[in-house]
Amino acid sequence: MHRGVTRFAFVCLIAMQTARAQEIRVWNRIVQVHGFFTQGFVYTDQNNWLTMNTSAGSGAMTDMGLNVSSRLTEKLRVGAQVYDRNLGKLGRWHPSLDWAVVDYRFTNWLGVRGGKVKTTFGLYNDSQDLDFMHVFALLPQSVYPTDIRDTTIAHSGGDLYGEIALPRRLGDMSYTVYAGHRSDSMYSGYPYLIRQWDTYLTDMGGLQYGADLRWNLPLRGLMAGASRLNQDISAHGTFVDFFNPSNGIIPYFESSKADWSNQFFAEYRRGPLTLVTEYRRCLRDQIILNNTSEDISDVRGWYVSGTYRIGKRVSVGSYYSHYTVTETFGGALAMIAPNATDTSEPNNHIYDKVASVRFDLNRFWNLKIEGHFMDGFANTGFPAGFYPKDNANGFQRNTNALVAKTSFHF
Repeated sequence: MHRGVTRFAFVCLIAMQTARAQEIRVWNRIVQVHGFFTQGFVYTDQNNWLTMNTSAGSGAMTDMGLNVSSRLTEKLRVGAQVYDRNLGKLGRWHPSLDWAVVDYRFTNWLGVRGGKVKTTFGLYNDSQDLDFMHVFALLPQSVYPTDIRDTTIAHSGGDLYGEIALPRRLGDMSYTVYAGHRSDSMYSGYPYLIRQWDTYLTDMGGLQYGADLRWNLPLRGLMAGASRLNQDISAHGTFVDFFNPSNGIIPYFESSKADWSNQFFAEYRRGPLTLVTEYRRCLRDQIILNNTSEDISDVRGWYVSGTYRIGKRVSVGSYYSHYTVTETFGGALAMIAPNATDTSEPNNHIYDKVASVRFDLNRFWNLKIEGHFMDGFANTGFPAGFYPKDNANGFQRNTNALVAKTSFHF
């Protein structure tokens, strides 16, 4: 706890120094350089959360990024970002190429981008790292779980996108269709979760494709949309077969039978007020344990949120986040593992009430204080923030959390 507080104070001192986005000339082209650094501190009164020792207070919540971009012509833009984070036992300071893209826009209604592209999925999937854009220290975890950020953040492939004006003053539509390859970090939530069963992954990923459609309605400030994401995911590693432990450590693999997500969203902005709601359903039907078993997770999350800017320096916000998961088994695992289908049970849900305040200390530095009041812990085979490895004495039903987070960007 002491080291977390010290780190938190040190970052605050750094952020007090004025900074600006840097522009340099390369081959007679302007290159913009931007960066960000965030540091959080979390304290919970009950369960440990997000792989941190939060019941004692933890400052193991840091992320940072540095990106460069340039407009080579009026229609052609290139850019890339390096990202790193440490979230408890996740991330662990293993930097990654977060995105690297070449973007060419032919007209308003048709553009193409390729490389490692941020995935357009719901309102905030492709802006999760832009902490300075959000009032909340943590986006609603029912829809944007930070412990499995890398499962949807980007794909190595390409997008087609554009905007289309509708007739008769019906507003305009924007669309994105994409396809590519998802590649998970081995320091993410799912590999960490299944280590409790002596399963250690060395790679995980596969085909990812989908579409996003959003409509700016004639009512000013109102936007609604929908996203679809399909995936074909496989993983490899080693494990100890608990059906036959005498075999020792043997190769492991799993693969998707079905893996898809639907998301629906709406946003209304009027002056200092923003109202948002989103719903996501994710069905993950995975063939596991070397083709001997089937694990079907049906995850449903939704939230409603509101934020309001009070003057120039202060914003307040609140949301209610509703997360449920059911899990059923087939094959050999069905003989020893009971299905978990009652979402009223705390091991199958997380209901989170949140209140937050943000202080903009200057153009480049903000501070957020946030309270979470959670019912449930959703302990299944799908990551949801609460992990058995970090709660050796079991879970308590309710968890209250205090999150303090500062963000510096230039």
